[in-house]
Amino acid sequence: MNKINNKLKDRIESHNKIKDLIDIGKYIKIINSEKTYQVIGINKRKEICWVREWPLNFSSYKTFALSIDNKTILNLYENKV
Repeated sequence: MNKINNKLKDRIESHNKIKDLIDIGKYIKIINSEKTYQVIGINKRKEICWVREWPLNFSSYKTFALSIDNKTILNLYENKV
């Protein structure tokens, strides 16, 4: 039972860490994708963010909502200049 509680605690801590690090303008990698995305909006109450593919393709780009959790977001990167 203690192992289960520790795993749950680790999962919650990891989830909270990602929520704290997500910020508008951050670049992220999504699990099962080779592409880089930029965070363009955040709703921490609903635990979602809106992202777009980076680098930006001005002829056509789509934004989409993404759950803010460690099952979706693989890596966070510093803002690119």
